[in-house]
Amino acid sequence: MDSNSTWTAKQNKLFEDALVVLGGGISPELWWRVARAVGGKTAEEAKRHYEMLVEDVEQIESGHVPLPRYKPAGEKAFDFIDEQERLKHMKLE
Repeated sequence: MDSNSTWTAKQNKLFEDALVVLGGGISPELWWRVARAVGGKTAEEAKRHYEMLVEDVEQIESGHVPLPRYKPAGEKAFDFIDEQERLKHMKLE
């Protein structure tokens, strides 16, 4: 697989879990171990995926990427365009 390969949600979760468990120092062995934990990825792919994750975090922390609007706990997960749309939906319930 090449470094531009896609990662499934399951692979991303395995990647994150492997970083937590195996972390504690960046080394060539770390990427081999992370790739092995994920399955179907090379050490180079794991390293590049980490580098992309770091870039994403830096963009978020610098304010270049807006954070998503999360709903308060217990509120339905609807994201209405405006108040009229919200009221229309409420009448349908």
